[in-house]
This record gives sequence, structure tokens and C-alpha cells, in this order.
Amino acid sequence: MQSLKIPFTALTCGLLLTGCQLQPHSPTVDVLGSYFPAWIVCVVLGLALTLVVRQILIGLKLADHLVPAPLIYVCMVIVFTLAVWLVLFQN
Repeated sequence: MQSLKIPFTALTCGLLLTGCQLQPHSPTVDVLGSYFPAWIVCVVLGLALTLVVRQILIGLKLADHLVPAPLIYVCMVIVFTLAVWLVLFQN
């Protein structure tokens, strides 16, 4: 059993490191002269869009009908974040 442990560990490490060369650079965004990872910008925009939609739902008096409201708002943040990622960083 000990003899299989070293090749298995080497194979696992090799497979995990293969993804390091798939993308030649990390996606960064220039915000006021400072570079941020693109995913932070997408999360912030997704959260902002969710807050706008929440205010619209409150104005239309539909927010009371969202039964598991925390779950729905978390799902909205995820959907808007992924949509912003697809729109801004489709390459």
C-alpha cells in the first residue's frame, strides 16, 4: 500500500498543476489606477444589480411574495455576477 502512495500523490499533483498554463494571464481590471481581479468587479456589480432589483420589487409590492427571500437574493447575486462575467469577459 505504501508503494502506491507516492505515484498516486505525484499523479494528483501533476493533474492539479496542469491548469496553471491554460490561461496566460489573469483577468484584471483597472479601477482608478489600481488593478483588481475581474471577479471582484463582477461580484460588486452583481450585488449592485441585485439591490436595484430588490428596490424595484419593493416598489411593485412583490417583495412580500418571495417566500425564502434570503435564498432568492443570494441566487440573484450569483446570476447577475455570472451574467456580468459573460458580458464583460467573454474571451
